Amino acid sequence: MDTHGSRTRITKAFTFDAAHWLPGVPEGHKCRRLHGHTYQVIVALEGELHPTLGWVVDYGEVSRVVDPVVRELDHHCLNEIPGLENPTAEILAAWLYRRLLPDLPLLADVTVSETPRTSAVYRPLA
Repeated sequence: MDTHGSRTRITKAFTFDAAHWLPGVPEGHKCRRLHGHTYQVIVALEGELHPTLGWVVDYGEVSRVVDPVVRELDHHCLNEIPGLENPTAEILAAWLYRRLLPDLPLLADVTVSETPRTSAVYRPLA
């Protein structure tokens, strides 16, 4: 199968549990109070298929890079982590992208879901 010149997108999902509050929302807003989520993080990578292996990146390599970062967040209060003082899903997605990109150069975007019905996707401008 000739895939030369084409790009393939792969994704891998991770989960962690953490607490947070949103200090920027008005008093009385439910998100101003400390609460928690089971977050889902989906990292997406895009690139050409390796000519012999037939993949973009080994999923094991993706886990090797992402797992330690997820462990930093798991069962912590996100507000206490530098750069996440206002830990909206949008800010968390961008924070994760910046942390992962040096070791995953084919990283295309990061999606963070706080609930099954809400998510934020961070991708840099082209």
